[in-house]
Amino acid sequence: MNWIELTAAIFGVISVWYARKEKILVFPFGIINVAIYIYICFEAHLYANAGINMVYLGSNIFGWYMWSRTGDNNRKLQIRRNTPRQNLLTWGSVLLIYVTVFLLLRWVNRNDARYMTSILPWIDAFNSSFFLVATLLMAVKRLENWHFWIIGNILSIPIYASQGLYFTAVQYTLFLVLAIMGLREWKAKTVTRME
Repeated sequence: MNWIELTAAIFGVISVWYARKEKILVFPFGIINVAIYIYICFEAHLYANAGINMVYLGSNIFGWYMWSRTGDNNRKLQIRRNTPRQNLLTWGSVLLIYVTVFLLLRWVNRNDARYMTSILPWIDAFNSSFFLVATLLMAVKRLENWHFWIIGNILSIPIYASQGLYFTAVQYTLFLVLAIMGLREWKAKTVTRME
């Protein structure tokens, strides 16, 4: 399992590196990364994280489409900031996703006494809610995606370490550093006009 985890971690770091640089290669490397992590998370009983990786698979495909197409006047998608209303909706989405995923995890695992008494459903749903919002914001090139990645990465490092997934914990540490760098770099490229 360690070599599988290491392979996934390497592809993940490469993917985030390209995201930071606003390069479309973020998506093929991301697809490989999340496909491997679907398996890893099921094996570690991190079911929400496995589910979120399935969503990442779809969002990588969607992001690849969005970043490669041209819009009005044959222009590519540009980095923008959320409006105040969009920020309210994204934070509300985090809360709604958290409650939904938490309740779903509790219901699906209701016969697993060990899982039900552990902290796993709480933390699994929590970081998954931040990552889901982050991946959707990245697909449409919103600067705020980096805020959600940073929070999710901070939460994920101890989660994965506690499950013995040390390469993954190191990966998320690197993700955190890259997300902070990505925020700074994207901020400098952000289109100032609000939509």
